[in-house]
Amino acid sequence: MDVDTYMRYDATALADLVAKKEVTAGELLTCAINRSEAVNPQINAVVYPEYERAAQSIEAGVAPGPFAGVPFPLKNLYAYAKGYPLTNGSRILQNRRAEADDTYVTRCRAAGLVLISMTNSSEFGLNVSTEPAAYGPTRNPWNLAYSAGGSSGGAAAAVAAGIVPMAHATDGGGSIRIPASMCGLIGLKPSRARMPTGPVVGEAWNGLATQHVVCRSMRDAVRCLDATHGPEPGDPYACPAPERRFADEVGAHPGRLRIALMTESVYGIPVHPDCTTAVREAAQLLATLGHHVEEAAPKINAETLTWAHRVIISANLRATLDHLGRIRQQAVTPDEVEPQTWAFAEQGTQLRAADLASAITIVHMAGRACGRFMAQYDVLLSPTLAAPPPPIGHVDTGLPDEMFAERLMPYVAFTQLYNAIGWPAISLPLHMNETGLPIGVMFAARLGDEATLVRLASQIEQARPWFDQLPVFKIPGD
Repeated sequence: MDVDTYMRYDATALADLVAKKEVTAGELLTCAINRSEAVNPQINAVVYPEYERAAQSIEAGVAPGPFAGVPFPLKNLYAYAKGYPLTNGSRILQNRRAEADDTYVTRCRAAGLVLISMTNSSEFGLNVSTEPAAYGPTRNPWNLAYSAGGSSGGAAAAVAAGIVPMAHATDGGGSIRIPASMCGLIGLKPSRARMPTGPVVGEAWNGLATQHVVCRSMRDAVRCLDATHGPEPGDPYACPAPERRFADEVGAHPGRLRIALMTESVYGIPVHPDCTTAVREAAQLLATLGHHVEEAAPKINAETLTWAHRVIISANLRATLDHLGRIRQQAVTPDEVEPQTWAFAEQGTQLRAADLASAITIVHMAGRACGRFMAQYDVLLSPTLAAPPPPIGHVDTGLPDEMFAERLMPYVAFTQLYNAIGWPAISLPLHMNETGLPIGVMFAARLGDEATLVRLASQIEQARPWFDQLPVFKIPGD
């Protein structure tokens, strides 16, 4: 199989070819390596190639799962794969390798995925643009002068550039959906407690964070969800189990849904006309598909929710850095991390225990307010982001605190609400602006109701296909 042919398939189709013995897992690995070596010098999506380990895993025999033989990168953030690097995008962890597989990685291997590399992430997942000091910026394959988003920018750029059909990503404030929107991909953030976080932690960022993938087809998104979701022994709580496989929802008719159209951010952040155009076009499409769409939005205290989100992240980051300090018997110092990482950690130092308890209460109350609002609706529709992809360097962690926050907020103005309340949300690639950059549209549903999102998203995928929309950029030697 040549690289051009490889790039025309999604992960499901590639696995089918392997199952039919029309191609081998080794050939797919070669395609992924060749594509990565051709494009990665320009986009900087992959920071740790692990091709020898990948080849060894193929020689040992991949599991006969739904993605047997398909190349798959992990994000360089809290993804524990035995022997693989795990630095969380930071200089302070440069020499660390995971000692064992975590539950998610174990399930990925059982699904037959071949772990080929680690992708770039912002330091500790704190930035909406993937530009860590340790590894440099990841560039958007649609325009190399622009950001691929963050913190899963490396994952999104790798998929958009055709290195792999699907890549691991995490999301604590939008980090699956932000880069999916900027790179023209599907980005599904599952419900709170849908995905495993163990055995290292019981919940990530007090329940704000989760993990899944970015990809180009709905069937890949849900087949991977089927393969990796579900509780594990010792979890503090679990998400309601689905009535059937998520894959069975693809192509199932969603019925006539009641959809709330939210064109303004609950955080009061101005919305760029490109993003407004994208969501209004999506609303028109939904109406033609027979759904009822009306403008409405939940009432949220944006100021207190913003405070709560930052408190939870700051407290958890402080705990992380303190843990690292204890392991090495030397406290982490400001010169070892990026300025905004230290700013978050310093806030964590100043917090009282009561502040964290109050923050958790605030996010829970936001969930109840949204729950009351959604008694009238099935889906909440909004732009994914309040602004188009920014140029590289626009959201720089070296900026003063207020300027950094001002530049960051347009990219979490819609996404972070669903991390706070724990609901599933999906960004779909439904618009391109006049400069040729992707603009995503986001759909959210009640806690545990990924099924409704999958049925609706697959209906939209059929009505307005996007799979063959790939960026074209010049590769040296072409």
